[in-house]
Amino acid sequence: MKVRFQEFSPRKFSFHNDPVLVLEEFWTPQEQALFQEAMTRTKWKALSEMPEVSRAFPTCGNWLKGEIGQEDMGVFRDKMTLSCIAEYIESFPNITQRHLSFSYYSYGAGDCLSTHNDTDEAYSRDRQPYRALRRLALVTYVHTEWESDWGGELIIYNARQNKQGKQVLDVSHCIPPQPRSLALFTVPRFHRVCRVDDLAGPQRRLSIAGWFMTEHDT
Repeated sequence: MKVRFQEFSPRKFSFHNDPVLVLEEFWTPQEQALFQEAMTRTKWKALSEMPEVSRAFPTCGNWLKGEIGQEDMGVFRDKMTLSCIAEYIESFPNITQRHLSFSYYSYGAGDCLSTHNDTDEAYSRDRQPYRALRRLALVTYVHTEWESDWGGELIIYNARQNKQGKQVLDVSHCIPPQPRSLALFTVPRFHRVCRVDDLAGPQRRLSIAGWFMTEHDT
């Protein structure tokens, strides 16, 4: 489902019926500028500096990941008040705790993210007594401009088995990184980020991405 944030009605949407939601104009220009400014102050870490992640995503360029400050995270949390999100998270049984896990990301020309479903990467598995489970993935874009030939689209797939029993992925959504838009989708779900084209020049694909997570007894 794709709709402008101002026209969105949670009563008409359920993640149980439609696993992908795209909200346009989710952030105000003022909120967008706040996150852009915060990104100039964050401590960035390149993909090459994260050995476990880079092993999971080889040949994906050298995109950057940054921490969200406490004040900026407060702004982010305050906006995450859609009732459909809370209802979706609370629909899972045996929840002992739920929380958010989000970071800043910066993709430049040549950067991408290969196909995965947010559950099969070894580095994402928590060995603590209570294992965090990713339930709902989110990515939102805070760059100022993005042209259609700059790449960086979010591709989401439907998985099925063919007659030979082999898993086949069919593209269900191709979501451009439109400034101030937000995409939410259920986990697990195969997806990838297309490579940012050289045509983007010095422009960077700036996003906030992560998960609504729950914790269950192991």
